[in-house]
Amino acid sequence: DSRNTTTGLMTKKVFKHLRAKIFAGILVILPLGITFLILKFVFNTLDSILDPLIPDITISLFNHLYYLPGVGIIAFFLLLYLIGLITTNVLGRRLISWGDHLFTTIPVVKNIYTSSKQLTDAFSASRKGSFRQAVFVEFPQEGNYVLGFVTNELTDSGHQKKVTVFIPTAFIPPQGFLLFLPKEKIFPSHLTVEEAIKAIMSVGIVAPQTLSISLSSPKSEKESVENSKGMKYLNPKIEGGP
Repeated sequence: DSRNTTTGLMTKKVFKHLRAKIFAGILVILPLGITFLILKFVFNTLDSILDPLIPDITISLFNHLYYLPGVGIIAFFLLLYLIGLITTNVLGRRLISWGDHLFTTIPVVKNIYTSSKQLTDAFSASRKGSFRQAVFVEFPQEGNYVLGFVTNELTDSGHQKKVTVFIPTAFIPPQGFLLFLPKEKIFPSHLTVEEAIKAIMSVGIVAPQTLSISLSSPKSEKESVENSKGMKYLNPKIEGGP
């Protein structure tokens, strides 16, 4: 009986190990696979549009028929460059703003578009709505720590400096808790925003094995000050007291 029990426990451990590793592999492969399929579709579409035009263009330019492989890839990156060029000038920004307004008025489409835009804005350091830093905070009670993102800083009516921390429960659409905390209650995670999002979306499977900080409540004002030094993305103008 003891031998059967030991064998059963070992089998469970093996299956648990395999399940965890396979799931982690799926989390890595899935976004790569989706990206590959999307890019393949775009490249093939551009190729099918441009391929019939290439013979006429090469004959008119070089008086000779040339076959140019990879036209879709070249056209794709050229298209990305032109879009980036357009969006960095005043007229382009107005066109983008008009497009945003158009998509947000279409039923069903507006939910998908808004959620996707909010998610991409979170990765953009140049946008005011971006995640500035990945941090740990005690939530929902003391002694329990969750991973969140610093999104803003403000001053309350009592002239106390607060930091807004978003605790996500879902990214598409964005859902979660918005906490208003003093800087001393926040622990810098030393993870990049991308690493923190991967850890959350993989339910901790794709996460570092060790943390570079100690997750324990500061026992003194000195420890609180040391914690706050890691908040590198806060605005220096409003750090500290009134």
